[in-house]
Amino acid sequence: MKRKSVDLTFSMVVQPSFIIGTNNEDGSYNFAPITWVSATCEGGDDYLIVISMFGTKATKQNVVRTGLLSVNLVNREMLPIMDYFGSKHAKDGEKNDIKYGVSRGAVLDVPTLDESPWVYECEVAKSVETGDSTTFFCHIRNVQMDERISPKNTFDIDLTELDPVIYSGKYHSLGEKLGEIGDFCK
Repeated sequence: MKRKSVDLTFSMVVQPSFIIGTNNEDGSYNFAPITWVSATCEGGDDYLIVISMFGTKATKQNVVRTGLLSVNLVNREMLPIMDYFGSKHAKDGEKNDIKYGVSRGAVLDVPTLDESPWVYECEVAKSVETGDSTTFFCHIRNVQMDERISPKNTFDIDLTELDPVIYSGKYHSLGEKLGEIGDFCK
């Protein structure tokens, strides 16, 4: 394959889509789509969710204030909710023009979306400021998954069952499971 150098505006990064849930100061819930989400290993089997938020959005302010959040994976069925949360901001008032179910976390006092097939309940361990962005390194305190999914371990999860939305300037989905670790080096 031959490559060419292009303008930096093409710096595409493939990102899973999540909706972050937080508590407002008045106790009501707040949700915002965030695609700058990844993970890192703190040591052993201790993983941290890493989330970057830009600007001064209410969700970011809530995370700074409480140190708690839910990280709700977005699947194809949730695209209307994600699009709605992405276009309606807290400063515009309550986000209740679309129906969605909300529950409380099983371990932490965070709002979770009933429609999400995979939810992390997280507590901030550390944050780093970079310009107008804040990156939160979060301990996972609980994982909730769709009860119809029964993986043996982390590496047994079939992402096509979860049908996650992938973002890179546009919404995409996964096509198919291609194989397992070691299947292609034989």
